[in-house]
Amino acid sequence: MVDAPTPEEHARQLERGRLLFAKPCTFVWVAGTVAELPPDELPEVAFAGRSNVGKSSLLNALVGQKALANVSQTPGRTQKLNFFELDGRLRLVDLPGYGYAKVAKDKVDAWTQLIEDYLRGRPSLRRALLLIDARVGIKDSDEAALRVLDAAAVATRVVLTKVDKVKAGELAEQKDAVARRLKDHAAAFPEVAVSSAQTGAGIAELRADIAALVGG
Repeated sequence: MVDAPTPEEHARQLERGRLLFAKPCTFVWVAGTVAELPPDELPEVAFAGRSNVGKSSLLNALVGQKALANVSQTPGRTQKLNFFELDGRLRLVDLPGYGYAKVAKDKVDAWTQLIEDYLRGRPSLRRALLLIDARVGIKDSDEAALRVLDAAAVATRVVLTKVDKVKAGELAEQKDAVARRLKDHAAAFPEVAVSSAQTGAGIAELRADIAALVGG
């Protein structure tokens, strides 16, 4: 078991994350097939989750921009892999959402295959953030995503989103429930992170977690 950082170390980690995410972040690439993926040049962090879980909102909150990633009230709008480059040191990858039944099945199948091919075959992929809505908890489609990540041996951090929408007691129960499910998934970290794009809860900690992947 890894020892918790001292208060001084924790403060340094948070500051490293703040400094990294204060740097410019821009959209650089879109890929609808594996053949269209950009050159494998920089470390990548992928944002995965069910449709409407808040991937784009979380991305915008992390980089401190309101409209870097498209935020839509209509699930299923992100249909390709969108790559954003942070300070020339790291790429953030917004994956198509899964689990939205109203999209045509052939499209869902194509997105699912694209996501799986990317996760299984991308050497530069350092971390996947699997986002789960704190109001609804972990679903069968999330379990399926975790199995893909296990098979690909991609280190995975599960992040509960929209935590401002639930009461403290409910959030604690959700964290415990998700943590219990993660025991069956070798690629997932046992600790469950939390976030709110609205209030900023957990954003500094996620920045620090991601910044640790690039060093410096």
